[in-house]
Amino acid sequence: MKVITTNKKAHFNYFLESTFEAGIVLVGSEVKSIRLGHVSLVDAFVSVNPNGELYIKNMYIKPYEKATSFAPTNDRQPRKLLLNKSEIKKLGQKTREKSYTIVPTKIYLKGQFVKLEIALAKGKHTYDKKQVIKDKDIERDTKRTIKTYTQAQ
Repeated sequence: MKVITTNKKAHFNYFLESTFEAGIVLVGSEVKSIRLGHVSLVDAFVSVNPNGELYIKNMYIKPYEKATSFAPTNDRQPRKLLLNKSEIKKLGQKTREKSYTIVPTKIYLKGQFVKLEIALAKGKHTYDKKQVIKDKDIERDTKRTIKTYTQAQ
């Protein structure tokens, strides 16, 4: 399994509860572009259609340079996600509840297939985000002091 990209903002902005592995419906030139790492999940989100289909929206895939004229021109078009019917139903029920959303967390290669990991998430408040930053600062300072103490001896 080769991880292409991760969504670092998803871990900072949301409490991730459960993850799912989904396939993506792509064109051949999009797959080649993703294999080269020309993809971004920064502003991407997943929505459930009324007819029970999942779509990832606003995911950026850079157009492949060597592609023919038949390649899609819109680099942020919605792309269909492939999941089991029971998983889609579970995600649809949870998103109808209060403050749940579906967030893409990473794109990776599993064999020859491009897979997307999505997570059922709840949004964090600003005080939760501040606490995470505070904990990281404390951890970094303690590592720094331990490192300087061991180098001094």
